[in-house]
Amino acid sequence: MKKISFWAANAAMMMTGMMFISCEEDGPAAPADVAGMTEVSKGNYVIAASVGTGDNATNVLLTADRLDDPNYKVTPTAQGTQNDGATYWVFYGQKSLFALNYNQGEAGQTASYDLNSNFEMVKNANTYKLSRFTTYGFYNDYIMTTSTGKGTIDGQSYSYTNTKGETVTETYYPRHFLPAYIDARNETAKDGAGATNAKLRSENLLGNGEYVTLAGLEQVGNYLYSAAVPMGLSQWGYIQTVNGKEHGFVREGYEDLVKTESGGSGSSSYNANELQWTQYPDECWVAIFKDETLQEHRVIKSDKISYACGRNRSQYYQMLWKADDGYIYLLSPSYAKTMKDSRQQTTLPAGAVRINTNSAWDQIDFDPNYYKTLKNPDGSEAAFLRSWYISGNYIMLLAYDEQGFSGTANRLAIFDTQGDGTLKTITGFPSDVSGFSNTPYISDNGDAYVVVSTTSGYPAVYKINPATATATKGLTIVATTVSGIGRLNAR
Repeated sequence: MKKISFWAANAAMMMTGMMFISCEEDGPAAPADVAGMTEVSKGNYVIAASVGTGDNATNVLLTADRLDDPNYKVTPTAQGTQNDGATYWVFYGQKSLFALNYNQGEAGQTASYDLNSNFEMVKNANTYKLSRFTTYGFYNDYIMTTSTGKGTIDGQSYSYTNTKGETVTETYYPRHFLPAYIDARNETAKDGAGATNAKLRSENLLGNGEYVTLAGLEQVGNYLYSAAVPMGLSQWGYIQTVNGKEHGFVREGYEDLVKTESGGSGSSSYNANELQWTQYPDECWVAIFKDETLQEHRVIKSDKISYACGRNRSQYYQMLWKADDGYIYLLSPSYAKTMKDSRQQTTLPAGAVRINTNSAWDQIDFDPNYYKTLKNPDGSEAAFLRSWYISGNYIMLLAYDEQGFSGTANRLAIFDTQGDGTLKTITGFPSDVSGFSNTPYISDNGDAYVVVSTTSGYPAVYKINPATATATKGLTIVATTVSGIGRLNAR
């Protein structure tokens, strides 16, 4: 079971055409009557809530001594520590809470909070700046983020004729992993100097010329596992000559996919002389790093599933999880089915494979005898955005409705790693659910807690039993929005 947990409040990062519901929404139109409920006492459970919307919102960290009892409420006017909000609230074990902020293309500020002996949240003096990141995770005492971006070494000049008939000469630099680290124990931060470290080059990591980005960071022993998601050919990768062939990493029949001019916007922007998105959608790769520096690695491949990540704009959600049985399970939602060009669409259904982590370094590989096709209860192919390991054999998914990727991710489901691959939709939620908190709190006994918003009442905590796929209502939170919940020990 994980000793470090986190949740995300990412309403500002919705993907165009792929909206999903979240507790970061407007509050209920007609709040339920909570007058008869008892105000909860302060305690070890921490709740990140907001009152009001937009510029008028006030962010508050609340505490409570219980989560399960539906007869209790917690009210920001009765207690709470105001704060500036966060993109991701990150728990360092049960010791500290970090407000990790993501800013598109620029540094975001991070602060930390402790729980004092009066069960009140207290902000620490230190703050940190973190560069842009696309995924995050944990390694020992580090809260670790990473992205893939242009390096500043080993550039190559290249001349080409643009669409106006002009000769253009540019210098292309290879892409690198750009890690950053918060030392949560010592409350310091640093980056990994990825842009100037040749060992952190992400180009041709898989041997097919494409650069990769990492999705999820899962530590097992001293090793760090991450899904290596192929992103296509960067400008630097496009101009490489392979075995005497100019532009040798472009697959035959894919030449027209190379961009002739810059365009797009946000996370979908591109430059001339790039081949955007992978030419190999029917492969799943995992990078295994010897430690958090990412400098020594090996990669393994499965052709049973497509790449293992969920995506929301520039964020790549973790789909590989170490379970109690010692295996790492990888889930692919087959996101490549959403690509516009058929050559870049996967033919593989959503599925799951696993890695035996007990092997020697040079023998770690996928289990050849394990594969599950992931299906909805009606037998249709599953489509999902996010996943979280709960406990035992159970992984919880934020799944889409019957329209698949073109619909809404509006239900929670359980995948049993030892079952036949059929997901169990979690029951017991209200009929007018408008949002879920983005990452569950996992209790010591293996239950998952999420916050549920509805159109008719205040947000409330629900306890999920993963074995039965049932949810039970608990504490009501008298607030407009809630990001999630966790637990801290008082200092």
